[in-house]
Amino acid sequence: MELLIGDKLWSSWSLRPWLALKHTGAPFTETLIRLRTEHTGADARAAGSPTGQIPVLKDGELTVWDSLAICEYLAETFPAAHLWPADPAARAQGRAAAAEMHSSFHSLRGECPMDLSLRSEVAVSEATHDDLRRLVELWSGLLTRFGGPFLVGEWSIADAFFTPVATRLRSYGLHLSDYADLGPCGVYAERLLETPEFLEWEKAALADVRG
Repeated sequence: MELLIGDKLWSSWSLRPWLALKHTGAPFTETLIRLRTEHTGADARAAGSPTGQIPVLKDGELTVWDSLAICEYLAETFPAAHLWPADPAARAQGRAAAAEMHSSFHSLRGECPMDLSLRSEVAVSEATHDDLRRLVELWSGLLTRFGGPFLVGEWSIADAFFTPVATRLRSYGLHLSDYADLGPCGVYAERLLETPEFLEWEKAALADVRG
């Protein structure tokens, strides 16, 4: 398998399927497409992206684009990895949460892009405040219903989709306690950033900056 990814410092959409693929334990190669250059789209197409965007998974003759589609393909290809829980209710709600992240939270994503090297304190717009309130509502509900330690019990694709959000909270000094979190959501965000897979990604991202 080959995964086309963008710069690890910035590419939140690449991080998501990379984490899922790491959790399968399957060997794969990474092909880096540099972002924020005038050649990014052309480089991605030359590497095999049908849309000129990344991430893209190549598995033999098969090409899968879009982060959520890649993750679902991995869940079906590697059932023993348990990328989704066996319980139908937990699986359905985990999928709903991942899909919501995939299609929503536009203000938070636009105003606070992922940058693993950044540590700041920012004032955000009311639209982003709304996103953060919804984030606390979503996380609190799932953590309460399924008992943690991750959103729907054990680590799943849903957690892969929210790991970049946890990095944003840290990078921009956003405190979920300001949005009605009584503690569990903040702890969950920290837990996402302590997984071995994320730490491996972050180490490589920061080394690339220094190198």
